[in-house]
Formats: sequence, structure tokens, C-alpha cells
Amino acid sequence: MSEFPSASLMARRASLSYWLHYNAIVLLAALIFIAMFAVYLILLPRGISTGIMVTAANKGVLLALVAAAQTFPVLTGGIDLSVGAIVIMTNCLASNYVNGNPLHIAEGCALTLICGLAGGAINALAVVVGRLQPIIATLASSTVFYGISLLFRPEPGGDVDDDFASFMTGAIGWIPISLIILCALLLLVWLPFRTSMIGRSIYAVGSAESAAYMSGIHVGRAKAASYILAGFFSAIAGLLLTLISESAQASMTNAGDLTLNSIAAVVIGGTSLFGGVGGLPGSILGAFILRTIGDLLFVLNAPALWQPLFQGVVLLVAVGLGALPLLRVRNRLEAFR
Repeated sequence: MSEFPSASLMARRASLSYWLHYNAIVLLAALIFIAMFAVYLILLPRGISTGIMVTAANKGVLLALVAAAQTFPVLTGGIDLSVGAIVIMTNCLASNYVNGNPLHIAEGCALTLICGLAGGAINALAVVVGRLQPIIATLASSTVFYGISLLFRPEPGGDVDDDFASFMTGAIGWIPISLIILCALLLLVWLPFRTSMIGRSIYAVGSAESAAYMSGIHVGRAKAASYILAGFFSAIAGLLLTLISESAQASMTNAGDLTLNSIAAVVIGGTSLFGGVGGLPGSILGAFILRTIGDLLFVLNAPALWQPLFQGVVLLVAVGLGALPLLRVRNRLEAFR
């Protein structure tokens, strides 16, 4: 019997070692979330119930979808400061049209998604065709989307089908439907995206845009796809927000909070703000960690005035850690490409 491991065994060990190294931050984020959520469940004064799990899942999935939207532009080395505004815009649109018979509800949902895609396409045009810096282009477009939100919903309110909203934000057994939808998006969108040509192009552009261009990759197409996907996921988040609240309000403050939290979730989940590293699973876990922090502060009876301060410190630290590589950039103009 040979004392040396077989070639196949060594290959499996090397593959496992590579997988653990590549997904270290995602695994760490998963462990942190599981530990925090376990503490939250233990501290719940009324114990665990399906209603509490559904509420926690709906809030977490909402932020996870916005974080997923933010992930695609960040992977290219850009950023989308309009994801929150697109969520609010599609929320205001859906609050007007997701009602009536099943056909009208389906049309309202489709219209909401198309609106989000159109918002992403506008950002793509500004960044790719207009050659504007993403941070400037999306900051400007967010104001436009806020104006459209006011046109859709000049006063707070909504006319959403109650049965449809209750079903989509409820549970099948003890499994929240919003969580099922999130898992379905990961399976149907993220996994094919990772192995597709456009997915590899987005990673390549984020890693080294010049090298990607010299390799024959269509840089503009990759960037455009990332912003359109961001609009798509933002629209799903807007639709979920409508079904959770059954109302809408054109609020620039809420849009800004969603955008800031999405950036923090992306960083916590291990996606580099300089592009090329990370992915949706990490961003989703980052979003759930952020949501659980708020829930923990609530069950710990933290003073209400301290909660925004504590959450702000967490966001600041998360974004600061993500920006640490700036210290190694010799030409600071590269940080604003």
C-alpha cells in the first residue's frame, strides 16, 4: 500500500482548500449571522413563532434585494447611488397598479419590473455612452427617479390587492415566501450569471478594465448589464416593499437609507468596492447581518436615541473597511474611475 495520497485525493484536498480560501469571508459572514440571529431568538421575550420568523425574513429579504442590486455595479468597479431611489420609484408605481383581478395584478408586477429595468438602462446610458463617472451619474439619476416617484404617488397611500400581498408576504408552513423567492433568484439568476460570458466579463472588467479591454472583452456591454441588473433587482425590492407595507411614499430619506445600507451590506459580505471580488451570497448575508443588528438592539431595549447612532457607527466602520485599499492606491484619480 502506497504511503502517498493518490492524485485524485490530492486534487480534492487542493480543491477544498481553494474553495475555503475563496469563500472565507462569505463563510465568516454566515457564521456571524447565525450567531447573531440565534442570540436574537434566545432573547425574544415571547419566544419563536412563525409570525416573528416571517417578519424578520421579509425585512431581511427587502434589504438583501437592494444589496444584490448594488453588487453588480460594484463588481465592475462602479457604484449605483440610485438603487434606493429606484426602489422607492417602483414602490410608488406598484402601489397604483398591483390590484384588481389576477391578470391586472400580473400586469402591474410586470410594469413594475419594466420600470426598474428602464431605470437601470438610464444609468447604463449615462455611464457607458455618456462616459460619466458612476457616482455622479447615479447621484443625478436618483433625483430624477425621486421626481418620477412624486408623479406616481404625490401623497402617501396605496391601493394594493390585500389577498395577493398577504400571500406573498406570508409563509408556506413555517418557510417565509419572501425567502423562497430570494433563493429562487439565487438559483435562476446568480448561478447562471456566474458561468455566463457576461458574468465573467463583469468580473474581468472589475479586476482590471484595461486588461479586459485588451483581451477583447466588451467593457461597455459588461458595465451596461451590471446597471440594468441593478435596476431589475431594485424593482423586485420595490415590489416587495409594496406588498409588505401595502402603501407607498415618495421619500428621499428612505431612498438614501436603502442606498447607504446596500453599500454597507455589500462591504460586510466581502465584495470589494474596487470591483472584481465578491458576489451575491455575501451581500445577502451582509444585509441579514445589518437587519439583525437592528433587531438585537430592539430586544436588548437599547435606548431609542442610541439605536441610529449605533447603526450609523456600524455602517461607517463597514464602509471604512471597504475603502481601506484606497491607502495603497498611488494615483488617487484611480479611485474615481
